[in-house]
Amino acid sequence: MKHTFVICAYQESEYLEECIASLKNQKSESLVIMVTSTPNGHISSLAEKYGIPLYINPHGGITQDWNFALSKAETKYATIAHQDDVYEPEYGQKIVEAFEKSEKALIAFSDYAEIRDQKKVTDTQILKIKRLMLLPLRIKLFKGSKLVRRFILSFGDPICCPAVSFHLERVARPVFADGFRSCEDWEAWEKISRMDGDFLYLPKPLMCHRIHEESATTRIIQDRARVEENYRMYCKFWPKPIAKRINKLYTKSEEYNSLS
Repeated sequence: MKHTFVICAYQESEYLEECIASLKNQKSESLVIMVTSTPNGHISSLAEKYGIPLYINPHGGITQDWNFALSKAETKYATIAHQDDVYEPEYGQKIVEAFEKSEKALIAFSDYAEIRDQKKVTDTQILKIKRLMLLPLRIKLFKGSKLVRRFILSFGDPICCPAVSFHLERVARPVFADGFRSCEDWEAWEKISRMDGDFLYLPKPLMCHRIHEESATTRIIQDRARVEENYRMYCKFWPKPIAKRINKLYTKSEEYNSLS
C-alpha cells in the first residue's frame, strides 16, 4: 500500500460518516485511519463500524491534530481528510499516479468543488479565481519552479488543504507550525515552496469541500481571526505597505466562505 487517508475527526460531526464512505469507495485501495483529540462515542462507533484504526491525540489544536495525523501514516503518500469533506472515487488513484510519474514530487493536490446547502458547486467566483491563480502549475515546465509557486502564493492561498497529499519521504515532519489557527496550511505551502521538488496540480475537481456554519473556516472568518494571520503571511512575500493593501482585498474575497 502506497497511500493513506488520515481522517481528522473532531467532536460529533454529522458529516463524518459521509466522509468515511467516500474514502471506503475509492477505486484504488488506500489505507484509512482516523485520529482525534476529542474522543467520544460517535467517533469510536464509526471507527468500529468501518474497521478503521483510531488514534487518540492527547494534545489538541488544529496544527497538533494535523501533525499527529501525518505522524500516524506509514505509507509514502498521505492525505489529511477533513471530516466534513468528501472525496471522488478516483482521488486516491489519480494522486498516486501523479506521484509515481514524478521523481521530485513534494505535494500533489487536485482542484476541488464546494458543498453548499447539500449541493455540489463547481463554478463559484472564488473557485474561478483560485483556478486562475493555479493556471501556471498546469504547465509541466513550471511544476518544479520555486519562483512560480512563490509568486502564486504571494497573492493568497489557492490550494485547498484537504485536497493535498504529501510525499512523506521528501517533506519533513512536522509539516504545520504552531502559532497559526487559520493560515497553518498556507504557511506550510510557503515553507515547502522553498524546497527543491515539484508541486503537482491535478486540475480536475477530485474532492468536495463543505462550507457550512459550523466549519472551522467559517467560524474563523466570522470572528476575524484570519485577517491578522493573512497579513503575517503576506509579509513573507511583500513589504508591509503592499502586504496591508493585498490583505484588504483578499479578506473581502474570503467573506464568501460565510453562509450568513
